[in-house]
Amino acid sequence: MHRRWVVNKTNQEYIAYLSSVSSISPVLAQILVNRGIKTPEAIHSFLNPQVSCLSDPFLIKGMEGAVERIRTAAHRGERVLIHGDYDVDGISATAITLKVLQQSGVDCRYFIPDRMEHGYGFKPHAVEFARKVGASLIVTVDCGITSFDAAALCREKGIDLIITDHHEPMKRGKSGAKSIEQPISQIKEQHSVSFLSAQSSLLLPDADVIINPKISDPNSELSTLSGAGIAFKLAQALSAADKNRVHDLLDLATLGTMGDIVPLWGENRLLVKEGLKLLQNNCRPGIRALKQVAGIEGKTLKTGHLLFTLIPRINAAGRISNAENVVRLLLTDSEDEAVDLSSWLDRCNTERQQIEEVVYQEAMRQLADKGVRSVIVLSSEGWHKGVIGIVASRIAEALYRPTFILSREGTVARGSARSIPPFNIYRALTQCTKYLRDFGGHRQAAGLEVNVSDIHSFEECMNSIAEERLSPEDLVPVLEIDATVDLADITFDLAREFDMIEPFGCGNPEPLLGSKKLEVLYPKVVKDLHLKMKLRQKNRSLDAIGFHMAPIYQKIGTSPAVDIVFTPCVNVWEGNTNLQLHLKAVRPST
Repeated sequence: MHRRWVVNKTNQEYIAYLSSVSSISPVLAQILVNRGIKTPEAIHSFLNPQVSCLSDPFLIKGMEGAVERIRTAAHRGERVLIHGDYDVDGISATAITLKVLQQSGVDCRYFIPDRMEHGYGFKPHAVEFARKVGASLIVTVDCGITSFDAAALCREKGIDLIITDHHEPMKRGKSGAKSIEQPISQIKEQHSVSFLSAQSSLLLPDADVIINPKISDPNSELSTLSGAGIAFKLAQALSAADKNRVHDLLDLATLGTMGDIVPLWGENRLLVKEGLKLLQNNCRPGIRALKQVAGIEGKTLKTGHLLFTLIPRINAAGRISNAENVVRLLLTDSEDEAVDLSSWLDRCNTERQQIEEVVYQEAMRQLADKGVRSVIVLSSEGWHKGVIGIVASRIAEALYRPTFILSREGTVARGSARSIPPFNIYRALTQCTKYLRDFGGHRQAAGLEVNVSDIHSFEECMNSIAEERLSPEDLVPVLEIDATVDLADITFDLAREFDMIEPFGCGNPEPLLGSKKLEVLYPKVVKDLHLKMKLRQKNRSLDAIGFHMAPIYQKIGTSPAVDIVFTPCVNVWEGNTNLQLHLKAVRPST
């Protein structure tokens, strides 16, 4: 797919100043400025995150009330039900909360909804489950901020409710009425909203305590925490007298933070940087066994290993089975149980991949017949609800269009949506609520429920919004280049500086450098997939490899010079250490 190459530029005198004061290269200074890190103090804080710099959890509104109610439950011997979610963020948040409540002397049970049987979120059936197990307090993690009916039922049944969530709250209409800006039509019909926030623009469930930084401080760094991140802050608040106890939960917070694709800056960066150390050192039998089945045992763990090996396996259970056993895997002290459960997860993941590929191919055939519009909406009877989110992601990435994949079942379709950076899919959905039965989510991802009879009208509504908001340029992906360099600038020191920016992820991507007018020497295809060559500029030449770039071999071989986008790396092979360019894009020079 064609991409627009865009080079980020800053006043070079200021870059030289930051480089000198912070003792870093001008290239690294430019990269940090591109990430909004623009002062020597901010640079020092970013490059040297410390656990001691974790924010005070009591800065989050509702935290004090939650801690007091949980400690009361422990004192009275009450039973508490922790309600989680079936993805890695919800599972990790459940494990964190379960562990810290048990350590605080609370009698706990936990409930993870079944995707097929219960659907997403905190719903009335979970309240009935709480009554069945004798719980007098429910603590939700990674869900609940739009669970009006379940909250109302808690109030009716005399069960206290603490909601911890990081999803977007509902907003009132501009006129003050419950208007089309509400995400779910049932709320308009049933008038089940029983609590209005102090900021009259928000509609919140009638819970005893709500912890959600998007409500209390929507512009702070804490508002970007994942569900597991907020669960970690609750654990931090409950463990104020024993900081080592909460430190041991950083690995679980890292899994949830990476799995939910939240920005890796501020508190999130700190959580992941420290949590990776625990994940590397195999502190848990479950993580150790999972790394073994994933084939990454003994490797230096990077965020990519989490995103492409561990997290897909953890998510697989909730996609095609029940995720409750994954909580057991994360918390077990038994090596045998860890091996059994991780092997089961690996099998689930293999099955998930097979199902996903079938649905993806069917969706692409349907799209070929239908044609590509500004927003892609595809639906079919029987598409497995556990994989439609991944299929939506693949299509959105391949075609750079907001994508909805819906699985029809009788008169109702349930689906997942994935977007592109210029298009806020959650905001767009708030303008289509008359066609929706239910929905929730974020700027870039959402889940929804719609009557089959309304799918066409919904598609037209969504495309109308996209055509109004998106320019033709918005529908062309951008390749953002952090800095332009000459090959002479690429050194071992620069490659090592890149290690200082890790962990990479949302909001802190792997830095990309650009260089122009390089001579291609000895290009060849490796293993039928990859493109390997030597690149020369003036008197400097370096090895380069482009993974999965074999298709451009002919074009490169006939070009007198090329421009490249790359990341410099240190390559160790058969005892030899050398610099290598990992190519991300190549084009003929003009």
